[in-house]
Amino acid sequence: MTDELPDAPLPNDPFTMEGIVAQPPVKPVWYKRGWVLASAAVAALVIASVLVDLPGHTTVATDTADQTAIMKQINTALGGCSFGVKETFTIYQDQRNGSLTAADRALTPSMLRDDQTACSFTSSSIFDLSNVQGTATPAGKDIGQVVNVTTLWATSDALAAIEDIQTLWTDPTNAAALADLPKREVALAKGRTQADGYVAAADRLLHANIPMPDMPDLPTLHLPATPG
Repeated sequence: MTDELPDAPLPNDPFTMEGIVAQPPVKPVWYKRGWVLASAAVAALVIASVLVDLPGHTTVATDTADQTAIMKQINTALGGCSFGVKETFTIYQDQRNGSLTAADRALTPSMLRDDQTACSFTSSSIFDLSNVQGTATPAGKDIGQVVNVTTLWATSDALAAIEDIQTLWTDPTNAAALADLPKREVALAKGRTQADGYVAAADRLLHANIPMPDMPDLPTLHLPATPG
């Protein structure tokens, strides 16, 4: 009797269910794990955003040209209001001095309305002024402050002063207008000084001569005594 060796087991066919079950589990490589891939994707996005946000080097010449251009934008947008508030102050002084002619007096109401519009957000120029964008350089931040100061100067103090003078044109002893107008004079002078200071600060940083804000030195008003 011949001893027969048992048949060697056949390898499992990997394309059968038995073969699939019999395959030893494969441990995923660390860099293919889901959390690793997700973390890598997030890190790549963060790095990309930082690289985009990093400011490029700006030369002094470029910075000076940028700030000069922005100040020209500011002055172009501010010009109508600057003219208007100075005209209104001059008209009121002439009225107080008795130097207006009959023709001047006839034109004054419409002139004051035009001056009022020039300093309000209904003016496209003032709307443009409020949307002027500064740059991220230190000098650019100073000039950006000029945008804020001049917008407030025009739409708050200049506008209110013009409206006070409109009231006094028809009601020369109006107590509220007479009390408010001196405050507006002070605020207008302060705003002009602030804006000039920001431009001067940018000048010092750049060793330049950037255009100053178009904010006139207004005539001092000689007001009548407040009633009561």
